Amino acid sequence: MAKILLVEDDPGLGFVIQDTLMEKGHIVHLSRDGKEGLLQFNAQKYDICILDVMMPKKDGFELASDIRKINTEIPIVFLTAKSMIEDKVKGFKSGADDYITKPFSNDEFILRISAILKRVGKSDSNAEGPRTFTIGGYNFDPENYLLECTEYKKVLTKKEAGILKLLCERKNQVIERELITNLVWGDDSYFVGRSLDVFITKLRKYLNRDASVSISNVHGVGFKLEVVA
Repeated sequence: MAKILLVEDDPGLGFVIQDTLMEKGHIVHLSRDGKEGLLQFNAQKYDICILDVMMPKKDGFELASDIRKINTEIPIVFLTAKSMIEDKVKGFKSGADDYITKPFSNDEFILRISAILKRVGKSDSNAEGPRTFTIGGYNFDPENYLLECTEYKKVLTKKEAGILKLLCERKNQVIERELITNLVWGDDSYFVGRSLDVFITKLRKYLNRDASVSISNVHGVGFKLEVVA
């Protein structure tokens, strides 16, 4: 059994694919557009992503690019009516493991998805349980939104925990502002960007008990959680 993220804007086809995969015992979460798909990807752990290419708000290529910034290993399969060679090349360059052209038979589809899952050993990421992070003298439990160190405990809001989790996953690396806002808010508008700045200020305050920990602003790019060893 695999946990699958399916992002398909055609309601009929989406339900058919979802039912087909669920009949094989898989857990399938269906999203209707690229932005919704990115939010769902950030909310759960998946074994494979199946992405339509032509979608509103964020197309499959853009979504795959964002997913690859977070997880370089998860298999990605594109579904598309496009059959041009240049489209397939673009798909593989954006990180695809396979590229299935519509229309396709259910048997072929299941065989190709099963082959990818078998090749990667059907990621055990979902069996790992909750992951905690060590940030200098702090421990951070993103599942329970809990940040704590000696004689200090803070229960974060959902958005605070979501932002800190992303920073922890890319500790000492820059993560783009737009990627954070899309993953946490599902939007990268100006006003959401200003909200992100407010949340970063709050997180800095929570982390100021350890001088080895800081969140730096990389001007025009994003933010970096820095921990001095």
